[in-house]
This record gives sequence, C-alpha cells and structure tokens, in this order.
Amino acid sequence: MADHHDSHGEYKHGEMDIAQHRHSYELFATLTKWGSLQIAVLLVFLVILTCVQGAGFFTAFGVAVVVAIVGWLLLKKKADPSH
Repeated sequence: MADHHDSHGEYKHGEMDIAQHRHSYELFATLTKWGSLQIAVLLVFLVILTCVQGAGFFTAFGVAVVVAIVGWLLLKKKADPSH
C-alpha cells in the first residue's frame, strides 16, 4: 500500500534539468512586464482624454507616447555583465 510513493525515488534534489521551467518563467515575467506597460499607457491616454478639461486627443496621445517611451526605457532588458 505504501508502494505508490516509490515513484519519487528517482528525484535527486538539484540534479534535474529545469531549462523549460526557467524559460516558462522568463516568458511569463516578460509578458507580464510589457502587458502592464501597455495597460498603463492605455489608462493614461483614456484618463487624460476623458477626465482633464481642455485636453484633447493630441494632448492625451502625446502624454501616452511619453509614458510609453519612459516605460520602455525603464523596462528594456539590461545587458548581462556576466556574459
């Protein structure tokens, strides 16, 4: 009855190939990062367009472009100094 736990006997802590797990995590983190920036840019555009008196489409678009550029500069992948 206790034999069903024997399938874990092959596992050796720290010896398994985790390349696919690492790739999946990096993909998730990258999509989350850039998706969050897109949502922030869209929200800034819509808030300025609809909530700021006297600001028109071009003002809202300009501010959204500035937010997009600053966000891209802050979020782009840095060069890895170890390579």
